[in-house]
Amino acid sequence: MAVNCATPDPDALFDGRLLLRQPARGHRVGADAVLLAAAAPTLSKGLIVDVGAGVGAVGLALAQWNPGAQVALIEKNPAAAALARENIPLNGLDDRVRLIEADLFDAAARKAAGLVETADLVVTNPPFLNPGAARFSPDANRAMAHVLDEGGVEKWLRASLALLRPGGVFVVIHRADALADLLAGLFGRLGALQIFPVFPREGEAAVRMILRGRKGSKAPLALLPGLVLHQADGRFTARAEEIHRRGGPNFPD
Repeated sequence: MAVNCATPDPDALFDGRLLLRQPARGHRVGADAVLLAAAAPTLSKGLIVDVGAGVGAVGLALAQWNPGAQVALIEKNPAAAALARENIPLNGLDDRVRLIEADLFDAAARKAAGLVETADLVVTNPPFLNPGAARFSPDANRAMAHVLDEGGVEKWLRASLALLRPGGVFVVIHRADALADLLAGLFGRLGALQIFPVFPREGEAAVRMILRGRKGSKAPLALLPGLVLHQADGRFTARAEEIHRRGGPNFPD
C-alpha cells in the first residue's frame, strides 16, 4: 500500500493547541472529528478509546481535555497509524496515549491490547460508505477511511461496544440517513441514548447524527435540539465557531 507524504508542517486545531501531521492528499481531519470530540463527556480518570482513530485527532484532543485519563488510539491503516504515532509526541502526550495498530474486528488483537470491556469512554467516527452502495476513491488510504467492511455500521458498532465496560459511555458520529442502522446496531446494548442532529443551516435537513449512550443503562432515549453549523452567509454560527476554536465538551449534559 502506498503511503501518502505528510504535509511539511503540522496543521493546527483549536487555535493551535492540537498539532497534527496529516497526509498531503487523501483523507484529512474535518468538522466530524471536531464535533465528535466535543460530544464526549469529561473524565477525571479512566480509559478513553478512539476507534478508527486515523491520525489521532479525536483521541489526542480528548487526552488534552482530560488530563487524568489514559487514551488508546485504534487504527488499522498503516499510513494513518504512522502519522498518529508521530502526533502523540508532537503534542507531548507520550505518557498517556498509546497507538494500537490493529483491525477493530480482530478479537485476539483487542484482547492482547487489554481492551475487552475496559474502556470508560469509546468514541468513533466510522467510515461513512457501505461496500457496494457507492463509488469510492481509487486512493487506497482514502477508500479505507471512507468505506465500511462487509456487515456495515452495525458490525462496526458491535465491535466498538465490546471495548466498553458496563456503565461506560459510547459516542458515535455518522451520516443522518444512517440513523436506522445506528439504532439497530445499538439496540439492547446502550441506554440513556441521546440523539443530537447536526444541520448545515437553519431550516435544512440534518447531515450528521451524533449518538451518545451508556452501556447497560435502562434510561429512555432522548432527541436533542442539535446544532446548526452555518449562517446564511456561510460563516459558522456562534456556537459552531466556539466548538471549532475552543474545543472541550460542548454536548448538552
